[in-house]
Amino acid sequence: MISIVIPVYNEEENVQLLYQKIVDVLAPTDQTWEIIFVDDGSIDQTVAKLKTLPKVKIIILSMDFGQTSALDAGIHEAKGNIIITMDGDLQNDPSDIPRLIAKIEEGFDVVSGWRQERHDSAGRRILSRLANWLTGRISGLYLNDSACALKAYRREVVQAVHLYGEMHVFLPAYLHSRGAKVAEIPVTHHARKFGISKHYFMKAVKDIFDLMTIKFLTTMTGRPLLFFGGIGVVSFLLGFVVFAISIYLKFAGLRNFGQTPLPILAVFFVLAGILFFMLGFLAELMLRVYFETNHKTPYVIKNRIENA
Repeated sequence: MISIVIPVYNEEENVQLLYQKIVDVLAPTDQTWEIIFVDDGSIDQTVAKLKTLPKVKIIILSMDFGQTSALDAGIHEAKGNIIITMDGDLQNDPSDIPRLIAKIEEGFDVVSGWRQERHDSAGRRILSRLANWLTGRISGLYLNDSACALKAYRREVVQAVHLYGEMHVFLPAYLHSRGAKVAEIPVTHHARKFGISKHYFMKAVKDIFDLMTIKFLTTMTGRPLLFFGGIGVVSFLLGFVVFAISIYLKFAGLRNFGQTPLPILAVFFVLAGILFFMLGFLAELMLRVYFETNHKTPYVIKNRIENA
């Protein structure tokens, strides 16, 4: 059985078209399948449009918890032995689904899409290349397009994992660290026709923090999970900037180290950054222990609807 999991947020103009495209692709096959839409607190008519679609499961979250939470809810609702995830904005092409399935059937546990011809802004493509390079350097799994939402997973590999933060972006890297066989294939990418993009600068910052969390999850098992917080980054940067200024004043003959408080201030900022890093990671550990031991999730499912 194939499960298609699609998180949506304010995609009222896209969901019906996407549903029909998926059905057109899967109907001629001999596979049994299910389509699961997870609404992440949409404030438009997305849920109303979803309710008109036959043979779909609809999971409605009580508010906007983010794409990772929506994916986690959908993945753990899925019944298929192969789980396909994709965006709900029509930029992923359902016609690529059979190719993902075929690659899984070759013996891979995870197959990630690679948008070779991306229809995004130049700035976003550049940012994506930097993110892919950084992800490869830190995780050890080099993908051309780690952020592509179109992916396929074996059920037994992915359902044992709980997703937090923006962790879905780095899920293949995390599963790879646990022994999963990961492949990447080229997929089609379309320009967005309806709605607005849900990507923004702070999301990229959150992605970096979650990438560091993945690194600690995979290389420091049994040690406290540390979470590199933004305050720690800022404090570190300030420390280095202040230190650089004090060096410049020294060599320019303007001030000696003992004539300015800048060296002490630099040490303070660096130490403060270290402390914030440690506090942040310990807070991450406590949060995850809370959810795991109490069998709770960081999101709330408001309703489940299964259309006949």
